[in-house]
Amino acid sequence: MKIEVCYTPELIKQFDLKGKIVVVIDVLRATSCMVAGMGSGVETIRPVSSIEACTELGAKGYIMAGERGGKKVEHFNMGNSPFEYMEDAVRGEKVATTTTNGTKAIELSAEADEIIVGAFLNLSAVVNYLEIKGKDIVLFCAGWKGRYNLEDSLFAGAVCNGLRNTAAFEDDATLSSLFLYQSMKDDLSYYISRSNHAARLSSFGILRDIEYCAKIDEFSVVPKLLDDHLVL
Repeated sequence: MKIEVCYTPELIKQFDLKGKIVVVIDVLRATSCMVAGMGSGVETIRPVSSIEACTELGAKGYIMAGERGGKKVEHFNMGNSPFEYMEDAVRGEKVATTTTNGTKAIELSAEADEIIVGAFLNLSAVVNYLEIKGKDIVLFCAGWKGRYNLEDSLFAGAVCNGLRNTAAFEDDATLSSLFLYQSMKDDLSYYISRSNHAARLSSFGILRDIEYCAKIDEFSVVPKLLDDHLVL
């Protein structure tokens, strides 16, 4: 089993995804929302790249969720907070979501054999799933508008750390994420809160979201993309 880390969507074209499992990572906050929602009883989540596509699904009965630049899309039912995804009102419902970074990364992973979403909230579940599957892996960090970010890279390193005894690390990008995580793992919440993306989001008054997204193993679910929908 081989692991590669892609740090931004701008780099994904350098990776051969065929036959591999892609783990899409957008810790602040798209994949954390998806994990929290699926772990709290949302029936399914449909990630889409555009506001227009999400609005069309809203007309078909989906709850519309999403953001641009960290801010909730004005006419949507929900923004991009994991707490919104855990509310009773969305339990058993279908959610359509579009975000600045995470949903784009999912769309760019289309050639993969499997696409799952990961966050610190389901870290152990993701590691266990990958270990059982035994396929080659690409850890795909959504980053921020095509650029590197700290929190996604830390999660990639956490997965590498969990698989360090059973997987081969393909390159220095993968080793870097592992060493980054190992150097910061004792105070993840602090380092995530110091990231540039966290600073952007803090200006919207969502410190509670940032703190929650740093929690480990709140859920044991592994959302997987099937027929354009995330299911368990």
